[in-house]
Amino acid sequence: MQARTRLLVVVILTLCFGIGLILYKHLALGFPLLPYDKTFVWTIEAKIDFLAQGDPVIVTFTLPPEEPNLTFMEEDFASPDYGYSGLASPTGRRAQWSKRTATGPQTTYYRLSLYENDWIADQPPSDAPQSPMQPEFDEVFKTAAVTLLDQVRAKSANPETFTRELIKTLNSTSPSQNQRLLLNDHADAEYKTNLIVNLLALEGLSARVVRGLYLEDGRRRQSLTNFVEVHDGNQWILFDQDTGVSGKPDNFLMWQRGGQSLLDVVGGTNSRVSFSIIKNVQSTRNLVVRSSMNKQAGLIDFSIYSLPIEQQNAFKMILLLPIGALIVVIMRLIIGIRTSGTFMPILIALALIQTTLVTGIIMFLIVVSTGLFIRSYLSRLNLLFVARISAVIIVVIAIMASISIISHKLGLSQAMTVTLFPMIILAWTIERMSVLWEEDGPREVFIQGGGSLLTAIIAYLFMTNRIVEYLTFNFPELMLVNLALILILGQYTGYRLSELYRFHSLERRNDTSKR
Repeated sequence: MQARTRLLVVVILTLCFGIGLILYKHLALGFPLLPYDKTFVWTIEAKIDFLAQGDPVIVTFTLPPEEPNLTFMEEDFASPDYGYSGLASPTGRRAQWSKRTATGPQTTYYRLSLYENDWIADQPPSDAPQSPMQPEFDEVFKTAAVTLLDQVRAKSANPETFTRELIKTLNSTSPSQNQRLLLNDHADAEYKTNLIVNLLALEGLSARVVRGLYLEDGRRRQSLTNFVEVHDGNQWILFDQDTGVSGKPDNFLMWQRGGQSLLDVVGGTNSRVSFSIIKNVQSTRNLVVRSSMNKQAGLIDFSIYSLPIEQQNAFKMILLLPIGALIVVIMRLIIGIRTSGTFMPILIALALIQTTLVTGIIMFLIVVSTGLFIRSYLSRLNLLFVARISAVIIVVIAIMASISIISHKLGLSQAMTVTLFPMIILAWTIERMSVLWEEDGPREVFIQGGGSLLTAIIAYLFMTNRIVEYLTFNFPELMLVNLALILILGQYTGYRLSELYRFHSLERRNDTSKR
């Protein structure tokens, strides 16, 4: 296999692997591709109040089911001096608080924080229905129910349309005598829900009660809203019991399915539950990282996120280096900019990140120009190379210390950041430029020094871009994409842009001479 073919295989594999990991984190784990992505987080608090009678107390409360399109961040169970345990039942999750003895007003709390996963479609429940149990009605009530069902059946074609027509009929503004008898003028929403379920059971349709909350910011002392869910033979369909509209409403949280009680209190009276809701905005990235860490996702559990914060902050800077390396490769191989040293511009760019652009450029020029002047004097002393470069390092440190002291006395706090420049690299740069001055003259020094500074500035602009910073830290797989691009550019042997410009000037001179 030829070298070019081997390189092409390595590039394709590296590129596919890097892009594949990025897509997995975005599509499967939910990592956003932009740092500005925000998510609404809903915090719901259920407050349970009751009056204890001095006996052992057991409080059982239904918890909301976990759904594919929802992520439960935190669940808190707060109650003074009560024991807590989670229960599993055929109808869903339940929480249980217990205490040996209690007297007087008692309060327990359940708090849930959640957010919606927009990338996962909302799916209807797939559990099979149970055979409907025929309700027990007295003769008059059953006659009215059968008469109403006959009327509704004549106006419907299937279970879905039958349920919708039944709900609309029961909520008619001009009810018939049978409707008034069935509804009972003093009946509440719970009564209406059970009536609809019983009428559907009388028709032979499986139905159940669904309770949930409308997620609205700043709501207090809210109660659950009742819906009716009907199985049409293939799937469950949710209906609003007041309007007959099918489908799950927007910002509606399913809290309970089935006819099991929401709250049971043993050893207490006058029990009630109320809900409070608040909404806040959080970074989608932070939510996804926390959720993935809680689920112990392998790609996240063995990643930078598992490191201490101090090391994470260090890697934020380190992971920017491949971006700087790619800029240097493009500037040198494609554009043809000459620099002093291969990757010195990256180190200068890192220093500029710490010192800010303008201040960093000024400090760099002052240190290098002063160091070149002193280095020219040292060259007259005929020192050996090791001693000369060591002396330059000491001189650079002295220059940086002097700048810091003077800037501190003048109140220029930004100039004090000159200490963030890499001293060894500055000393080596001064040495290289001094030798270059002696061998090729000052013009080449200005060309390579200017090229290094220009490349460093361009790298700085990319490395300080918020989107680039976000992508490099949260998608370190981009290093593989960078590597593939650098490997491809490493095979480029064509003309550089600077050479094309130079040859273009030569061509114009030839045309002028021919005339």
